[in-house]
Amino acid sequence: MRLHQSWRNYAAQVLLELDIPLVTDWVRSWLVDLHTDFFVEHSERDAEARRPLFEALFDATIDVYREALREGYPEAQAREITHIQGSWTFIQQGWGELVEFPPEEADAYYERYEDFFDRHGCSPENPLGEFAPPSGLPDTPETPGRLNGDYPFAVPNLTDGVYVVDEKTEVRLACGVDAEDIDFSADD
Repeated sequence: MRLHQSWRNYAAQVLLELDIPLVTDWVRSWLVDLHTDFFVEHSERDAEARRPLFEALFDATIDVYREALREGYPEAQAREITHIQGSWTFIQQGWGELVEFPPEEADAYYERYEDFFDRHGCSPENPLGEFAPPSGLPDTPETPGRLNGDYPFAVPNLTDGVYVVDEKTEVRLACGVDAEDIDFSADD
């Protein structure tokens, strides 16, 4: 999966791992708002109706991220795990305009982190597993017809590694694919 990396990712990681009262809460809130606003903006329809689900999803994935770091996953892999869970959720909702990989690759991403996902009850059918809010994710309008093969944020065929793009668009590859063969033009 392609992930964009900036100084904000490093700062958020450090502050979340330090678990400083008030500071960690502020960082958590900032991250939830940042991701929620991004996906509301990029929703083709029902954007504001989706906001409660985005907020609950991204709040839960911060717990996932912190747990993955505690278990020893590198930052990029911990973040990839949360992006996978987000895409699984979007696939369930039929929000094809928001997925980061084509739906047919959902199982391949599961297999990349199968040990983590199994340990925590997560799967393409149950994206958050034990990290889900007690009452589940809020109900929102689904658009199953939107899973039509047009996925503007999806980058196919990257299930074999984590591709990190920094602010200068220099590419650090975690596996042996040439950077010239990958389109990094879309932001996430």
